[in-house]
Amino acid sequence: MQNFTDEIIKMEGNMTLPILAIRGLVFFPGMMLQFDITRKKSVLAASEAIARDRLIFLVSQVHMSENEPVGDDLYKIGVIARVKQVLHHTSDGAKLHVEGLCRGEIMSLVQEDPYLVGNIVKCPVLTYKKSYRSEALIRIIHQKFDDYLRLFKHVPPDVLLGVLQEKDCGRLADYITANISIDFERKQYILDELRPLKRMQKLIAVLTEETQILQVENEINQKAQAQIDENQREYFLKEQLRAITSELGEDDNPQQEADEIKGKVLSLKLPKVCEEKLLKECDKLYRMPSGSHEASVIRLYLDTCLELPWHKASKEKLDLKRAQKVLDRDHYGMEKVKERFIETLAVRSLAPAQTGQIICLVGPPGVGKTSIARSIAQATGRKYVRVSLGGVSDEAEIMGHRKTYVGSMPGRIINAVKQAGVNNPLLLLDEIDKLGTNFKGDPASALLEVLDPEQNGEFTDHYIDMPFDLSQVLFITTANDASRIPGPLYDRMDIIELRSYTLEEKLNIAMKHLVRKQLDKHGVKPSQLKFTRTGMRQLIDGYTREAGVRTLERHIAAICRKVAKMIVTDEEFKSYTVRQDKLEELLGPRKYMKDNVSKEDIVGLVNGLAWTSVGGELLPIEVAVMEGTGKIQLTGSLGDVMKESANAAITCIRTRAAELGISPKFYEKYDIHVHAPEGAVPKDGPSAGTAMATAITSALCGIPVRHDVAMTGEITLQGRVLPIGGLREKSMAAYKNGVKTVLFPADNLPDLADIDPIVKDNVQFIPIKKIDSALENALQYMPMPLPQETTVIQAEVVKAPASGYACDSGPQQRSYQ
Repeated sequence: MQNFTDEIIKMEGNMTLPILAIRGLVFFPGMMLQFDITRKKSVLAASEAIARDRLIFLVSQVHMSENEPVGDDLYKIGVIARVKQVLHHTSDGAKLHVEGLCRGEIMSLVQEDPYLVGNIVKCPVLTYKKSYRSEALIRIIHQKFDDYLRLFKHVPPDVLLGVLQEKDCGRLADYITANISIDFERKQYILDELRPLKRMQKLIAVLTEETQILQVENEINQKAQAQIDENQREYFLKEQLRAITSELGEDDNPQQEADEIKGKVLSLKLPKVCEEKLLKECDKLYRMPSGSHEASVIRLYLDTCLELPWHKASKEKLDLKRAQKVLDRDHYGMEKVKERFIETLAVRSLAPAQTGQIICLVGPPGVGKTSIARSIAQATGRKYVRVSLGGVSDEAEIMGHRKTYVGSMPGRIINAVKQAGVNNPLLLLDEIDKLGTNFKGDPASALLEVLDPEQNGEFTDHYIDMPFDLSQVLFITTANDASRIPGPLYDRMDIIELRSYTLEEKLNIAMKHLVRKQLDKHGVKPSQLKFTRTGMRQLIDGYTREAGVRTLERHIAAICRKVAKMIVTDEEFKSYTVRQDKLEELLGPRKYMKDNVSKEDIVGLVNGLAWTSVGGELLPIEVAVMEGTGKIQLTGSLGDVMKESANAAITCIRTRAAELGISPKFYEKYDIHVHAPEGAVPKDGPSAGTAMATAITSALCGIPVRHDVAMTGEITLQGRVLPIGGLREKSMAAYKNGVKTVLFPADNLPDLADIDPIVKDNVQFIPIKKIDSALENALQYMPMPLPQETTVIQAEVVKAPASGYACDSGPQQRSYQ
């Protein structure tokens, strides 16, 4: 006790302390308490207190329902406490052991985020003069507490001993208030009082009121107990319930309700296992009073089961021509997806019992994965329901909760089927690659049964606890990144990739779909707002850089809003045409410029091709050769794979230096600097290897590279060109930037079928197998090889020409047959 008092005396009058808001609890000075904290602000406040002097201010919330309390949500008077121990600390919270030191008052809040901090003033510890009055108050409080104990039997014996030992009025009032069962508002009423004698008077009033309430409760319990006979307990309970419901005007008959539900169960003609389980629940309901909590749980469970479409199905439309027409009307392109679903309809028409495979649409955001699923539902005559899986980390979200838990409910799959009202809807599982995992289970594993055609005929939700047939449901899933889908789940799905749109595809989508959609949405007539194709092309090329068309649609909506304003404010307005020269007036300066492609042949500059999440891009590769000691410098935010490609390209050139007329000792006398412009943009991948090898050869030999040639391909030490990905997007980037020839790996020849026709008409594609083919097509001319008989001997004496190139053949042009 002496240490406790000394610590209070040492405390400053005005302190800045972290504040911990507590709900439904009032803390008093001198109390030792252990409690859990789970809110982020509370955990941070406790951590700050531990990191400093372990002092923290505990104060009660005015409203328990407030999750993020601020100044007005807290009482002013609280307790300055010391954190004695943190019993355990996890990411979900902690358990604190604290000791109350003295009362304190919040004068002002210093901060509210990320946790509460306030200016706290220690409340003065008021003393009083012992007198007959104080002694009388202590005796009265002892008597009132004894009356309370006779009616409330749950107070521990050590509390009674503590009350008898305490002689100070203030501390006695605090001790008794902290250990009696009253609501927190009345406890705060006692805590707010600083004067000891006045605090005692308030507690006497509270105890008197609480004793009277307990007396009434005991009288009610005694009267009810007197009416119960042990041999007829169930009969009397039902009679009491009937009398109460009659008095309240609620004449529900649980027996009649159970009989009605039983009739509905029998009329459904369910499988024997399901029917027996539901009838058993009806029997339980029959024997229970309607007002009991368990009866409400059973009633909700039966209602949920009866609402499921056990045998109700919508008529599926298998007209292939109609389906094709609907898909073509709503979406431009996406031929693979459309063809896949037309094939599914054809199989369904020949083999109606065939369930088919689960389809997963994988592609970047905004390419139409969700909207194509809605169109498929319309084309096939199925009900459409979307289930978002992004961020779902609880297995019970998929499989449901056991009905014995409070607030239990079915999982998202069964809820979606119930929402559809039929057992054969089109169910879209959106963002399946963004499922989470934590201690509550793995929802991806829970989906294995849902998405397996061999198992989902008897899918068992934990809440329903009966098998339900999902085999007639057409499941479509979507994902942005297929690599993030767990392997077993990936194996159960048929993956269809939706690639990013080309410029021509975006142009057609905008002119045929987006403009019409936004005109209808903004109330603008087609005659009042028109887009030229050149204007739309400039809008796509200069104001958007994305894989899909979401940003494009937002820009079209912005233009519609501006024109709508013109229509309303200008009485003479007739029509507005969006041309290329009017875009800056509508949307401001152009945001994206074309890649800076050189218009002349330059030594050491090669046009590479890169793939990004928003499409293809031109990736210039620059190489400079300088006299030095053989250092190799790689710049431009290159990733590890790209750096390895650069080193492989240099080694490849060294192995054929004599064939290219390059001094075999160039790596000892010259420094090579490889750079990819736009150094702030990270770059990685092996597909720039061929471009690097060509640029290095050009720089060493002093031979310019054709500016209208672009290339892609991974290079090996032996000069082989390996296949790459994203040829379709890369070729579109080459076409947009005026490239006339694209060199690509010969192993990628099958990918030419996916190239846009307009690109094929304007760009020449040359397959290459080795670096020699790339050099022949990219360099203005091939260098002269070194004489074979002097290659080794002259390697020690070869000097770079005056131009600074390491090529013995010099920059003179030569022709080769």
